[in-house]
Amino acid sequence: MAMASFAPPYAPDDQALVDGFLRDLSWTDEDQARIDRSATSLIEGIRARAGRIGGLEDFLRDYGLSTREGLALMVMAEALLRVPDAETQDRLIEDKIGTGDWAHHIGKLGTPGDRSGETWFVSAATWGLGVSSRIVKPDDDPQSILSAATKRIGAPAVRLGVRQAMRFLGHQFVLGQTIGQALDRARSAERKGSRHSYDMLGEGARTWADAERYRQSYADAIEAIGQSAEDAALPDRPGISVKLSALHPRYEARNRTAVLKELVPTVTTLARAARAHALNFTIDAEEQNRLELSIDVIDAVMVDLAAKGDLANWDGFGLAIQAYGKRAMAVIDHIALLGERHGARLMVRLVKGAYWDSEIKHAHVEGADDFPVFSRKPATDLSFLVCAQRLLERRDVFYPQIATHNALTVASILQLAAKTGDSRSGFEFQRLHGMGEELYEQLQKDQSATGKAVSCRIYAPVGGHRDLLAYLVRRLLENGANSSFVAKVGDTKVPITHLLERPTEILTQSPARHAAIEMPGALFDGRKNSEGVEFGSRRELDGLLGDMRRTAHPAPLPPMTASDVDQACKRAAMAFPGWRDTEVVERARCLEKAADLLEERTPGLCAILSLEAGKTIDDGIAEVREAVDFLRFYAAEAKRLCGRFPLPGPAGERNEYITHGRGVFAAIAPWNFPLAIFLGQVSAALAAGNTVLAKPAPQTPAIGAEALATLHEAGVPEDALILVPGGAETGRALIANQHIAGVAFTGSTATAKAINLALAQKDGAIVPLIAETGGANAMIADATALPEQVTDDVIMSAFRSAGQRCSACRILYVQDDVAYRLLPMIEGAAACLNTGDPMDPATDIGPVIDQDAASKLRRYLESRKGQIRWQGEPSDHPNYVPPTIIELAPDEALAEEVFGPVLHVKRYKAGTLDAVVDEINASGFGLTFALHSRIDAVIAQVGQRIDAGNLYINRNQIGAIVGSQPFGGRGKSGTGPKAGGPMYLSRFLQEQVISTDTTAAGGNASLIALEDEA
Repeated sequence: MAMASFAPPYAPDDQALVDGFLRDLSWTDEDQARIDRSATSLIEGIRARAGRIGGLEDFLRDYGLSTREGLALMVMAEALLRVPDAETQDRLIEDKIGTGDWAHHIGKLGTPGDRSGETWFVSAATWGLGVSSRIVKPDDDPQSILSAATKRIGAPAVRLGVRQAMRFLGHQFVLGQTIGQALDRARSAERKGSRHSYDMLGEGARTWADAERYRQSYADAIEAIGQSAEDAALPDRPGISVKLSALHPRYEARNRTAVLKELVPTVTTLARAARAHALNFTIDAEEQNRLELSIDVIDAVMVDLAAKGDLANWDGFGLAIQAYGKRAMAVIDHIALLGERHGARLMVRLVKGAYWDSEIKHAHVEGADDFPVFSRKPATDLSFLVCAQRLLERRDVFYPQIATHNALTVASILQLAAKTGDSRSGFEFQRLHGMGEELYEQLQKDQSATGKAVSCRIYAPVGGHRDLLAYLVRRLLENGANSSFVAKVGDTKVPITHLLERPTEILTQSPARHAAIEMPGALFDGRKNSEGVEFGSRRELDGLLGDMRRTAHPAPLPPMTASDVDQACKRAAMAFPGWRDTEVVERARCLEKAADLLEERTPGLCAILSLEAGKTIDDGIAEVREAVDFLRFYAAEAKRLCGRFPLPGPAGERNEYITHGRGVFAAIAPWNFPLAIFLGQVSAALAAGNTVLAKPAPQTPAIGAEALATLHEAGVPEDALILVPGGAETGRALIANQHIAGVAFTGSTATAKAINLALAQKDGAIVPLIAETGGANAMIADATALPEQVTDDVIMSAFRSAGQRCSACRILYVQDDVAYRLLPMIEGAAACLNTGDPMDPATDIGPVIDQDAASKLRRYLESRKGQIRWQGEPSDHPNYVPPTIIELAPDEALAEEVFGPVLHVKRYKAGTLDAVVDEINASGFGLTFALHSRIDAVIAQVGQRIDAGNLYINRNQIGAIVGSQPFGGRGKSGTGPKAGGPMYLSRFLQEQVISTDTTAAGGNASLIALEDEA
């Protein structure tokens, strides 16, 4: 019988979990005394070994993340070794070295030839930078550093020194650039009794070519490791760690069906190869939104292995579990059931977790109910101990591998092992290569005096220095925090008693949650953040899909005639005084109630968005959330801006500033955001006290009708908000009507100009136009940009919503020196996108809005046929347009907005960035712009010169968040003010000032009545 899927609550409550952990983990006074003695001995041993060639501990002690130098080195290590051209290397070095006081570090450490300094490794790294006090002074101006160094020793020497320093760091933290080098280097360690688990470096695959390269790398490594370890006995035999996201370019929960079909056979084959050599085979941990998917893959692989008897007499299959995840104990219990079911003993590497900062941000961005990870380090530490206790209790089905560099944790694990069985066998410790050597040498020394010591396995990264970068930065972030034991243990100023403070002691006296980390729903002052749907939670995703499938296809709405429009305008004009005079708090309450209703109806709204506008499910969720945010934001803004406000003035005079609605507003929305932009315009006008005639795009009237029905249900009077369905003729009748006192429009630049002209030609008052139009939006990626990040951001910016966003990336400028690598990666990632039914959660690109749009795009693509670098597979559906990448010639510029899944790319040479910016500005559009660079000076330079309303640095350029990223352009991209910003609502308001002379009736009574004060 099949086991139940792993689908526990995604983000349970911190305090409830911690309270349970505190009950599960109880130390006697004798236990605590033993732990203190053991941990103290280990710490003293670590400190006694200071001054040798050290590892990451030494580096972090001198270059912690709290120092400018540490941050500069981290950024350089993450970027420098992949930069191919000398000019960009020099700019990066100048930018990062100029921020640091390197002379201070060198003065403290001595010279590389003198090993009497505090740490020879850190000293060597510092000297390798070529930035001693004789080259760079602490108070040098950053812009002068490289030129000053060049005068003394020459730019090539500085550049070579820095690159050598980065390679030196790589040598410390990576066992070998190839598996052969790593095995050669490991043999000396293995003669000392060290075990190894090899990790072939590389971030997640972006393309199928990446996935195949990683698969082959794993297969070759398994063969090489197996041949080199023929004499080793279990459990001393080495192993390999496999990252599932490296083996599939779309390793995402919403792509579950394809992942199980395409990935499970690959993992099973690799596991069988490891089994043939009796190696350990560990599936590495991923982000929390991939946890359920990872467990599904592991379940399926174990079924395949068990079917052919491969799990019998092999204790080497296993996985890594992250203790900072609130579901860690649920994972352990599920895996225990799997082991029992298949008669297998599983290796489990217990780690604290490496993506904590990203997990917090993901929950914030996605509007989660809670975090899937603990927000306080003591809670993670406690979870780690409780998880270790459970693993040690079940050594019949687990071989626990406890990964830690913390002496207190080691001492605690030893005590738990003694209480649950044999204190020195049936489990092992693990450490990273380059870290924790002194800790485990001291443990070996302490335990050898009384018998055999617990084994420690070295987790050994293998890969080229280019692959090292992301790994090294993650390790620095993970272990370089001020609260980290690794950062503190070498500092003799920190008392040992401080390092012995237990998480149980901390958490019995303080809350489980971090007070300074806002919950996802409480990010914004004065309003609740919109709620999202976590695709990584099967409970949430299945509930959404079930409700969506029950939504009926919307019925068509007939367009309004000119006569209908006139009658609607008269009704709205008559309703205006009553709505204007409604208390602002009551108007705001209506909008807030509507926001709550939208959230409750998210599945149905997503279904209508898919059926009517071709929106994919993730785009639909994002749109509902944006609409909710607009409603709540403008409700809060109205309370701030609407009403009567006193102004300063002389004695005997009262001055008041009054704001109220203008009258009847026309809100004309586009089809590409038929709910969010539509409700953004409508809610701003209503919040300010205007009545509204709301015209949805002719392609999407049903979602507009649903939106207005929700506002009416929330309390907005029907005559204060009237739906005006129809096409261009209806729109012209609306604009021309004498009752219209303002227009909010989002759409094409040509239509905005036509509306502006029509308003200018009307008799009567000057009618304001708030227009948001499109853009030929650009992104620049220089040679310091991380290719994987650029690829992710380009794919999202160019192809999400089938490219039908006014903010979408239309052209990527890429530095010629890295184009050879970056452009094929982007093309390979685009080839992995799924085109199809927008109601399928796996679909990335749905249809364009209608056949007219599709035909226009096809004509454009035909005109560019000779310049197409890559194009997706064609479809028989009349509204599907394949995603396409077009390369422009060096003398060619993009001067128009191509509204669909079409990305243009263009190369530029180093040193010509100003010319690129000039070319972008010359288009006349000014909506969004993105820049990928690790050089702060470049970011400042481009940011100052680019003429765009929204600038995005080292991220994608779509999905502006209401209140955080007010959205709107300039030039041909709109009139402003920015939607979702602090000035938007003011455009919907009319101002009045009343000044009253209070002495006119015979005197200023309030002034005369003042009592005299001493």
